[in-house]
Amino acid sequence: MRMIALALLSVSAMGNTLAADMPTFRIEMNDGKMTPTRIEAPAKTRFRIEVVNKGKTPAEFESLPLRKEKVLAPGVTSSVVVMGASPGEYIYFDDFHPQARGVIVIR
Repeated sequence: MRMIALALLSVSAMGNTLAADMPTFRIEMNDGKMTPTRIEAPAKTRFRIEVVNKGKTPAEFESLPLRKEKVLAPGVTSSVVVMGASPGEYIYFDDFHPQARGVIVIR
């Protein structure tokens, strides 16, 4: 039993270390405005996008080519993880405010 507990603790600590080392990019959404509108990320590398809804209305981070979406209530912070995307440009937008758009450039 003790060996199982030690193994689980080891795996948990390793996961926290890997998560801390993962590049993270922050996008703020605010009632139809998005900042930044351009992110440059490394190719073939796992990275996290932290999405913050600073507005007073719901927002939905969405990227069709990356197959990622996340609905956020006002004041909520969440994240999505992108797993090793190929080089290219990937559009993202707020599905509730379509004029709010940006691009992730993966090199």
